Amino acid sequence: MYGHEAFARANHSQEFPLLIHPWDSAGPDEWRSWLATTAPFGQLVVTHTDVREAPLVIPTHAVIDGDVLLIHLARPNPIWTHITAHPRVLFSVIGDYAYIPSTWRAKAGGPDEDGVPTSYYAAVQFTCDATVVSDAEEKAALLRTQLSHIQPEGGYAEVGANLPPYGRMLPGILGLRLQIVEVVAKFKYDDHNPLTHRENVSRRLIERGEFHDPGAAAEQTRRLNERGEWKVT
Repeated sequence: MYGHEAFARANHSQEFPLLIHPWDSAGPDEWRSWLATTAPFGQLVVTHTDVREAPLVIPTHAVIDGDVLLIHLARPNPIWTHITAHPRVLFSVIGDYAYIPSTWRAKAGGPDEDGVPTSYYAAVQFTCDATVVSDAEEKAALLRTQLSHIQPEGGYAEVGANLPPYGRMLPGILGLRLQIVEVVAKFKYDDHNPLTHRENVSRRLIERGEFHDPGAAAEQTRRLNERGEWKVT
């Protein structure tokens, strides 16, 4: 597991909140490359003001702008009081996942029924310190940055605090700036298994072609090409 240099101290100072075997670890900034093609959609996890209650979990898009995640949510959202009380939050993204049946993972020369199924996935968890953005001009600037990332081709009206259509909508939202404190990334694609096994699974994923199978196959193939056979160091 590796993150941006800015998070190195945090990465060495506490236990990781996600089990990561060495062969599932991410290379330097691999998570940035994985998330670079879009604004990630994930879950914002916030501690409840009553710690005896379950955390609040909000599905939303986020934009990665340097070492900050940018989010906006509706003002009536129940999350604001809880964020103010507990500004240390988690944003979790999962993608390119697929179920790998037992028959695909049998050992070479062994019966198919002896295989053990698993799941493939890529996951990134951001620990962040949240700041609520309520000023109209600052919210407009946040939206401009979000749109420039999510819709780089343009085609939308200018975003300004006093400009339609967004200006009249700004009172109905609040922004969030999530300063990234720590990044935990995991790419679980059987990297510890032989090349032939991984190539066969990738081929079967493409042939099956369900749900996120193509993305899982692409991630497995990418890591296979970058890493080759797993070697204990």
